[in-house]
Amino acid sequence: MSSVDPGDASSRPADVERWLAELGLEPVERAERDGIASWDLVLDGRRRFDLRVTVILDPSLAVIVWAHFAPPISDMFRKSYRRLLRWNDEFPFAKFSVSDDERPVLAVELPIAEASADSLGLALARILGMADRLFEESAGWLWLGGRIPDQGDRTSRNEAFLARYEAALPELFGPEVVGESGEAEGRVAVDVAGLIAAAPGRDATDEDDA
Repeated sequence: MSSVDPGDASSRPADVERWLAELGLEPVERAERDGIASWDLVLDGRRRFDLRVTVILDPSLAVIVWAHFAPPISDMFRKSYRRLLRWNDEFPFAKFSVSDDERPVLAVELPIAEASADSLGLALARILGMADRLFEESAGWLWLGGRIPDQGDRTSRNEAFLARYEAALPELFGPEVVGESGEAEGRVAVDVAGLIAAAPGRDATDEDDA
């Protein structure tokens, strides 16, 4: 897979465009402002469909892959926030947070020096896999009364993409949830909320499409 030249610790929008093309993913929207570029995609997991995911590029710092995981949390109980904290503990290579408008946000951070088509693909697959794995637990946020709608015979539009990364994410795509082990993946200190707020083409009031 292509990657950033180690001698040039930066990346360009054209690199992300190329990586998405290599992954067979077509953005529904692109935008660039003040040196920050973003791409919106609408992707399917195997259970959670039409998840809108945004890729944000700060050329000298990081690539952020994030999704509004659910609509604003409407209850005032601590259980919802405890749930997010628990998920952060169970899935250490991605991060849940809450946006200014109370929507749960799921993000994966890629240090720019490690950014490549494959690492971007793995980050996108991780988000889709987590959305699938947590499908029942998040149903109460997504649908009135937590009643999951009948999906009929619908299947994922991104099955080939998911299959490409299935073996790399057995804790998400395997039959059981197992603790992630081995050496921790590198993380970069990034102001994720700041990058999301600065990303062009994405309004904080946009509705979750799932």
